[in-house]
Amino acid sequence: MTPTESLQNRVDRLRDGPFLGVPFDDFERGGREQLIILLMNGLTPGSRVMDLGCGVLRGGYWLIHFLDAGGYHGIEPSAERLALGKQVILESETLRLKQPSFDSNPAFDTAVFGKEFNFFLAYSIWTHAPKHQIEVMLDGFVRNARPDAVFLASFLPAVRNADDYTGDTWFGTSHDSDVRGCIQHSFSWIRKACSRRNLYVQLLGRDGIGQIWLRIDRSGTRPVIPEFPVRSRSGRAFERLRERMRRYHFV
Repeated sequence: MTPTESLQNRVDRLRDGPFLGVPFDDFERGGREQLIILLMNGLTPGSRVMDLGCGVLRGGYWLIHFLDAGGYHGIEPSAERLALGKQVILESETLRLKQPSFDSNPAFDTAVFGKEFNFFLAYSIWTHAPKHQIEVMLDGFVRNARPDAVFLASFLPAVRNADDYTGDTWFGTSHDSDVRGCIQHSFSWIRKACSRRNLYVQLLGRDGIGQIWLRIDRSGTRPVIPEFPVRSRSGRAFERLRERMRRYHFV
């Protein structure tokens, strides 16, 4: 890595290696989008962020640069992906100055850091995680987040009952699987899982690759809803779902 080498060039050098769990193309844009949505929901340099499934630091790269030293915490079960993020994606000087913290526990146990967080982030994690793991993450938010904290997560909605994932194992590439794929979850189930923990969940919008952002918090504060481009054939179906949610005051 040279000091002037662009982030995208660093990513391009990894194309002949193992699958990173994220697209090589638009790597920079996708990471910036994660930073932007956190900023729209109140992120400041002094915030403390818990990044679940931080992978090769696609979003973590931007968050680590933005946050004060010691503000970024990431959990990534794949030690190989995390190593690539720290050795290739993130500059060594940034790693030294910003002092991010990492852990590789596959249970997504956020208590390992012994801290309270202002933000939880789970981008493209609920598109692979079974329901019991999502509940573990929600429990971690209740236990390890500050009272005014925000949980931002993305998922793929199950439009039909048959699409709602009922398996109990991770689906997709991971530290112990080379099989690619994504799963869908019912928004109704997510809402009920949040309600059982006295949490509120709101639909924010669809991102550039078709995933839907959720905002979860303890107060139900109405957020700024970002306008992401819809690039999915099912975009109109989601907009109808979103309008239904508005009528029932779920967003």
